[in-house]
Amino acid sequence: MRRPIDSLFGRLVVLVIGVLVLSHLAWFAVIRVERDNSQTRYAVEEAAFLVEAVRQHIANNPDQPLPSRVRVVPLNASDVPQPAAEDIPRPLSRFLEDMKDRLPDNTDVRPGEPGAPPSVWVHGVKDAGWIVVPVQPLRPPRSRDRMLVWLAIIFSTAVLAALFAAWQLQSPLRSLAQAVGRFGRGQPTPPVPERGPRELRQLTHGFNQMVREVSQTESDRAVMLAGVAHDLKTPLARLRLRAEMMDDEKARDGVVRDVDSMAHIVDQFLVFAHDRPDGSEPVPVDEHCERIARAYRAYRQTPPGTESIRLVLEAGPSFVLPAATLDRLLSNLLDNAHAYGAPPIVIETRRGPNGWSLSVADHGKGIAPVDLIKASRPFVRLDPARGGSGHSGLGLAIVERLARRAGGECEIGNHAEGGLQVRMSFPFDVATQPVTERRAGSQHEERAL
Repeated sequence: MRRPIDSLFGRLVVLVIGVLVLSHLAWFAVIRVERDNSQTRYAVEEAAFLVEAVRQHIANNPDQPLPSRVRVVPLNASDVPQPAAEDIPRPLSRFLEDMKDRLPDNTDVRPGEPGAPPSVWVHGVKDAGWIVVPVQPLRPPRSRDRMLVWLAIIFSTAVLAALFAAWQLQSPLRSLAQAVGRFGRGQPTPPVPERGPRELRQLTHGFNQMVREVSQTESDRAVMLAGVAHDLKTPLARLRLRAEMMDDEKARDGVVRDVDSMAHIVDQFLVFAHDRPDGSEPVPVDEHCERIARAYRAYRQTPPGTESIRLVLEAGPSFVLPAATLDRLLSNLLDNAHAYGAPPIVIETRRGPNGWSLSVADHGKGIAPVDLIKASRPFVRLDPARGGSGHSGLGLAIVERLARRAGGECEIGNHAEGGLQVRMSFPFDVATQPVTERRAGSQHEERAL
């Protein structure tokens, strides 16, 4: 199961949103602290100004009344508040400290009584009484903090812009990753548009150049191999015809058998050289396996009481592959199992969580673990004695190539019961690819060649 967090875009999204959240929270905290400090400084300056104004008013115009909410209270008045306690709120404590720093030394500053309009009581060394002035509320009540609304708007805009930038960055990488996957499976790979940052453009350009060179090399190799194999078919046909007219029956049978082996090798060359997508109609794998098994049982003679082929078909009708590809896969695997393995040959299909699987296993001796990595290499025969009987070392190489051309993967190994097992897996989206898309890929590659 794919997890969005595993993709480049998913990780960029998490990283960008995480950075934006941390930065906005930090800025919000800084702005709140700075706003509280600014509010305290403004309240201190305003209260200090009023206190100084009252003193000037008393000194210059003692007979004139003071403004409303500003008054002078005698020192021994009964409503003089007590000194501030130590457990007062932090904003009020900071206000009183800043107020004492702002006024002359030895000035007594006390807050007004709780519940009354905010005020501060000030008594200096030269003051005849307490000067009471109003102060601004340090934290006025608000039904909703507008700063949060603005931060939410800015954060949403920044996230959208960051997501768009991340998408623009990962889009070329995603196209390149898809092209690499297609190239790795041996499917037609059109040139990837060179876009994005400079390093990504350079990487894409190098990949496109590599694909062109590899495709040209594969094309030259396929043309050469197909040409040689095709040219050999005519003299082989003449050689067989002449062998049929030989009088010596023993020599005739030996020559015919050798000609048939050479013809089989030539056919293997042609199949291996045909490196194009299969445009044939998809067929249900389970049904096709049953038909091939019936034909194989009728063609291959086995001792009485011996089960030649065992079918374990559990994929269901949804598992389909191109008919020609499936025929070549099974014929090569069955021939290989018949030549080097032992019955019964087990053909098994299953439906897994990520796709379908098709496997063919025999009950022979299998392949030594050190030779498994070489089993699918072309023209490699693990046993030198296998050079005869029409074997060219291409059987498993053809199977691996056909599986990859169909969009799957091939795994060769020995199963627990003994014998060789070739397991092919096909993702859901590849195994059910419409025939029109397969034919389009085939036509694209033919034009490229």
